[in-house]
Amino acid sequence: MPGLPITNALTIDVEDYFQVSALAPYIPREQWDSRECRVERNVERILLMLDESQTRATFFTLGWVAERYPQLVRAIVAGGHELASHGYGHQRASDLSEAGFSADISSAKKLLEDISGEEVKGYRAPSFSIGEANLWAFDCLARAGYRYSSSIYPIRHDHYGMPDAPRFAHQVRDGLLELPVTTLRYADRNWPASGGGYFRLLPYALSRWLLQKVNQRDQQPAIFYFHPWEIDAEQPRVAGISAKTRFRHYVNLQYTEGRIKRLLGDFRWGRMDEIFLDAAARPPMVN
Repeated sequence: MPGLPITNALTIDVEDYFQVSALAPYIPREQWDSRECRVERNVERILLMLDESQTRATFFTLGWVAERYPQLVRAIVAGGHELASHGYGHQRASDLSEAGFSADISSAKKLLEDISGEEVKGYRAPSFSIGEANLWAFDCLARAGYRYSSSIYPIRHDHYGMPDAPRFAHQVRDGLLELPVTTLRYADRNWPASGGGYFRLLPYALSRWLLQKVNQRDQQPAIFYFHPWEIDAEQPRVAGISAKTRFRHYVNLQYTEGRIKRLLGDFRWGRMDEIFLDAAARPPMVN
């Protein structure tokens, strides 16, 4: 809704359709280079959309993508957006050892910084894969020089989630904030209110209502996310996948871009670093 006093964080997880965790059982990693890449054209569409609405956002970008499309990384930064890390090869933090995770986040950070010439302050774990079993990941992120993570989803889900985690920004290590993606607390339960498949599945009016409630009742900025492949209804269909995966991945792709454009007009949006790090001097927000 225009005129809202709170600026929310718009985030994009820069990965291609064949790198999604749910499709990992059907598309071996060694086949990635032989797949049709569509991430470049889709991010260019997003950059144009953001430019038209004078919106700045944070792009959590895979090192794998940056290595192959360095000009795309530079275009993100040139557009005034924040470049952040999504790791190198979209490996879930929960599937890596501590040493493997440290190597992944450090190599991705260095690669992104070398290409962009900008400091990379933020990280988001693929599939929000930091939880109670691998909280050591925060130690690795702090050692690697990250200043914030956005890797916990405080909901119950079959692939991820830490429902008892704080819902809003909080310090997890010295110099490191965790910025969970947004949920609405209702009927003693956290409900997803931050994008992804829920944004495609639910009516737009409900998604807007959820975000408005967080802004108005909790008086907190929301963190919303989507992927470039979610605006690409023409992407190749992957054969042999389960009905559940097919539904989750392809539902309402043809409507997503239009919904995002409405979202850009209905709320105020900005970059993660400017919203949260610039305000880090205030007391931690926990709930």
